Formats: sequence, structure tokens, C-alpha cells
Amino acid sequence: MVALNLKWSKGFGVRHTVEYNLTFFAVATVAVVFAGVSKGGFGSGAAFAATPLLALILEPGQAVGLMLPLLMLMDVTALRPYWRKWDGRAAGVFILGAVPGVAVGTAVYSLANQDVFRLMIGAVAVGFVAFQLARKYGLLRPARRPMGDLGGGIAGAVGGFTSFVSHAGGPPAAIFLLSRGLDKTTYQATTVLMFWAINLMKFVPYALLGIFTWDTLKADLMLVPAAVVGVWLGVRAHNVIPERLYFTITYALLLATGGKLIWDALT
Repeated sequence: MVALNLKWSKGFGVRHTVEYNLTFFAVATVAVVFAGVSKGGFGSGAAFAATPLLALILEPGQAVGLMLPLLMLMDVTALRPYWRKWDGRAAGVFILGAVPGVAVGTAVYSLANQDVFRLMIGAVAVGFVAFQLARKYGLLRPARRPMGDLGGGIAGAVGGFTSFVSHAGGPPAAIFLLSRGLDKTTYQATTVLMFWAINLMKFVPYALLGIFTWDTLKADLMLVPAAVVGVWLGVRAHNVIPERLYFTITYALLLATGGKLIWDALT
């Protein structure tokens, strides 16, 4: 069995050695490809499903730390096919709003232990499914008028925080963008641009907090092909695979992993 013994630290405290073996790479490859497909073709919102999946076999901090560089690579890969197809004003308002959200996420992470983070990731996962089902059955409906800059800024702040915690900025982004009546391709392009910028914001705080290190980046390098292939598959699946099928699989995965993380955190 091939294994890498990599070190990870929570903040500036004790460092933990983790073995990234074949089991890890089997789970991580599936998670990263799934995230890439979402980034490349399905609005980026479900890309965070990779985080709760990884959090089943890693500490939550490791899971989000390992995913960030890969998500940044996916962002760059996905930018080209959607270049300038986005709604620039909507993206700008959301990105500016995300700045304080990322700042709050940084403060919370520096104070919370891993069980609190496990609980938050699980709650976001289950909440994402509840949000989507509420939309489907008409309990939540897009605003009759486009959300203004203030509403977009608030959505951005919430998205910045949830993105920092578990790379899950999709729901607030969806609420804001759906109110603007964007077509499928413009919506996809705008989410790619927004989360590219937000992930860049998170890089320095993640590094300072020790959420990822040079050692864990070695594992990321081995997962680069999975990230690129995932985005490539997503771009091609954008007009081929029914969204309903893709998101049905996503919801089932999120309910299972989110429920398990909540259980583990509470017990």
C-alpha cells in the first residue's frame, strides 16, 4: 500500500500526522471529480458536497484545506469556457459582500474546535438539501423583483461565511442570482466568477490558520488530474445530463454525509 504521512495543524497549535493511503485517494478522487462536474456544468453550488464526504475520513479542517487549492484550480479551468458570459454587476455586488463573511469565518474558525466545525459542515449539508426541496415545492420562491445591491451584499456576506466553513456558498448565491432571472449559461458563468474570487480571498486566512500546509499540498498535486477531468466532464455535461438526475444524486449524498457528521459531532 502506498501512503503519504502528511502533517496538518489547527491554527498555530499542535500538528497532527495523517496517513493519506489508497483508501483516502479512492474517496478523494470521487469527491474531487464530483466537485469538478458541479463547477464545470451545474452552477458550482453542489461542489461543496466533496467537503462533507472528505470530512467522513479526515478532520473537518483537513477536508476544507485540501479542497481549497483544488477548487481554485477548478475555478481557473472553468473560467475559460464561460469567459465574459457572466453578469458582471451581480458578481461584483456578491463578491464585495463576501469580504466580511470571510472575515467572520476566519474568526469563528480560530475559536472553534473540530467537533463544532464538523457540526457546521453537517448542518450546512442538510440545510442545502432542505433549501433546494423548499424551492422545488414552492415554499421558497424567487423574488418578484431583482434583489438590489443591499440584498446582494447580504447574500454575499452569508455566502462568504458558509464558503469559508465548508465551501458552501451556493444557496445564498442562488437566492440572489435567481431573483435576477438569469439564463442557465449566464447563471453558471456568474457563479464561476464569484467563487473564483471568494476562493482567492480564503487562501491567505487558510494558510495563516494552518488549515492547509505545504505538506497537505502534496496530496493536492496528486489529485490535480481528478479536478481537471471533473471540470471537463461538467462543461460537456452542461447541456447533456438532466439537472434533476445530477441533483438527486447530490441531495442523497449530502443527506447521508451531513447526517453522519452531525451525529459524530453530537456524540
